[in-house]
Amino acid sequence: MENKLTRLLARKPFVLLDGAMGTMLQKEGLKPGERPELFVLQHPEKVTAVHRQYLESGSNILYTCTFGASRRKLANSGTDPQTVIRAAFAAARQAADGFAGERPLLALDIGPIGEMLYPAGMLRFEEAYALFKEQLLAGAELGADLVVFETMTDLGELRAAVLAAKECTNLPVVATMTFEAGGRTFTGCSAAAMARTIEGLGADALGVNCSLGPDALLPIAREIAASTSLPLVVKANAGLPDPRDGSYSLTPALFAQQMAAFAECGMRLAGGCCGTTPAHIAALRDALAPLAPAPQPKPAPAFCSATRILPAGGVHIIGERLNPTGKKQFQQALLDGDIDYILDQGLEQAGAGAELLDLNVGMPGVDEPALMRQAVEELQSVLSLPLQIDSSDPAAIEAGLRAFHGVGIVNSVNGDAETLEKILPLVKKYGAFVVGLTLDSAGIPKTAAERLAIARRILDAALSYGIPREKVLIDCLTLTVSAQ
Repeated sequence: MENKLTRLLARKPFVLLDGAMGTMLQKEGLKPGERPELFVLQHPEKVTAVHRQYLESGSNILYTCTFGASRRKLANSGTDPQTVIRAAFAAARQAADGFAGERPLLALDIGPIGEMLYPAGMLRFEEAYALFKEQLLAGAELGADLVVFETMTDLGELRAAVLAAKECTNLPVVATMTFEAGGRTFTGCSAAAMARTIEGLGADALGVNCSLGPDALLPIAREIAASTSLPLVVKANAGLPDPRDGSYSLTPALFAQQMAAFAECGMRLAGGCCGTTPAHIAALRDALAPLAPAPQPKPAPAFCSATRILPAGGVHIIGERLNPTGKKQFQQALLDGDIDYILDQGLEQAGAGAELLDLNVGMPGVDEPALMRQAVEELQSVLSLPLQIDSSDPAAIEAGLRAFHGVGIVNSVNGDAETLEKILPLVKKYGAFVVGLTLDSAGIPKTAAERLAIARRILDAALSYGIPREKVLIDCLTLTVSAQ
């Protein structure tokens, strides 16, 4: 879908982002331990001056001074997200209004909440969603051109943020996580898993910010570029800080030289994070001017959890013991709400070599959507395997997809139009794969030609919802020779 961000990307080989806000505000009097989100209320003119310097250095997008403007982070501060976001947008808009060059886009900048999500912490997914929703609605009302979620380390938290943006606003979404030198976030999320998961949720651009200097981030950016077809974002630090005085190691010229190397892996949006200044952005503008971003190859399809990638091609072992059909002990465990039994079964299958787990918790007498959500949350806390959500109830399917932090599979749809209309929109919304059964309301056709016709019907319907062809898995339902 075309929006202000995609139009900007269509006009420019590289879209220039801004640099660090905190670094610049420290030069304007922000004291150690003070918060930029409160500084913008007290000294809006100084924030405007920083924005204007970045504009004069070539920035096409300004990040508002709202990184920590969540209700949780502002607790006991005497203010609220709406007040901070309103002041921050006024400061950014004043800089844009007074700029003689091309008008920039204003990005609502949202950082992490600062609490770990369940089960690592106490913050529940829907609580995180509500906190992000409050910020998003305030920014959208004030005319934000896009939203940027940055410096995230938890894929679950980033998923809550992106879903809130997609469900509650029409804002284009840019998402970046911060990675350690080994290519994973603090919570263990891999760069490839992040890229595949967040693209599946409908983000407009994604990549990496903060973390490290450009040289150390290059391998991570390459991994992201190989895992997504979306525009690649890189907002690196100016090297590493000196522990004695906090100064960063890279001069503007050296920063720009190292950042130019990202053109080879398809970087489209470039800027700076901690330690960078307008001088770094101006040098980056000049270094990118003679270059063009390399085309990104189409990534091979893959299933994933937050920590494991499983290529979709070839033969894989799917553990199917998490299904109550014909299993009296499992049925009783579901009626009793015995999640430990589910976890034991999942761990046993993983230990026996399963590469994915099929999860079905449907039976009379249970709240299937609630139980599906709980089972997914608990399974992914102890296992790294991708999950296949198995149900005939669309509400249970959505509950499972919403809780799963990765790219999973929906099992299943068939050629019945009503089934396709209910389930395929969920597959698209959450970026999942889907199993298509070659049967319909009349049952399993006896001939291969008839089953093939149903497979084509399923594929055509999936494509009409925007589900990529490679995410449709057809189950041929071959009939046995002995019986038929």
